[in-house]
Amino acid sequence: MDKVVLENEGVRLRPVDLTDIEAITVAANDVRIWGHMSVTLLDRTAVENYVQKAIQERKQGISYLFVVIDKQTNTLVGCTSFLDISLPHQRLEIGATWYNPSVWRTAINTNCKFLLLQHCFESMQLNRVQIKTGHENLRSQQAIERIGAQKEGILRNHMIKKDGTVRHTVMYSIVMDDWQQVKARFLDQLL
Repeated sequence: MDKVVLENEGVRLRPVDLTDIEAITVAANDVRIWGHMSVTLLDRTAVENYVQKAIQERKQGISYLFVVIDKQTNTLVGCTSFLDISLPHQRLEIGATWYNPSVWRTAINTNCKFLLLQHCFESMQLNRVQIKTGHENLRSQQAIERIGAQKEGILRNHMIKKDGTVRHTVMYSIVMDDWQQVKARFLDQLL
């Protein structure tokens, strides 16, 4: 996948690079972010490993990590990714998204998801984008449903969390046939 930069009036998404380590360390330094995530980025070493792994996986075509820049403040406020990329099957997953709590309940996530989905369906011509979250992460489930993704079901005992407990995974998708309706919903929210 070539260098992908997506932006609108609210956010700029661009590929992560080594120069982002300091800004990610600052944005990620809040314990509230990490309760439902598979990683914890509360120190510089963890962030360095996270960025280096993301760059390697991008080169391998496995995943594509974007940094999220709030254009109002020109500040890095989080990250989001394309995961489980399968171009032969014309699908991928949007996930591993985290934001600094200062932008929770703002238009940042809505802008990001719109840009990512628009790129998936209009530029990449994918057939399917999936989004998943943990069964206990009700805030994330509500956000996913608010953008118009269809709940497909729950994968029971799907993952082991950092603390060793079992997570059931709630699966959602948007398919190409849904895109125009989902896009209209986004445009109503973003105007």
